[in-house]
Amino acid sequence: MFKLAKAAVLVGVLSTLTACTGHVENTKKNCSYDYLLHPAISISKIIGGCGPAAQQ
Repeated sequence: MFKLAKAAVLVGVLSTLTACTGHVENTKKNCSYDYLLHPAISISKIIGGCGPAAQQ
């Protein structure tokens, strides 16, 4: 149990330190979502909730 907690803390710290977060809006600018590590593995992107992303 303690190993799992340590691993979760380590992942949280590393993701915060690497600053791999972001914000994506769709082409109509009426929907957006945030991602933690990469936009391709965001739940919103996987389910296609916002449609195609706008060019940045």
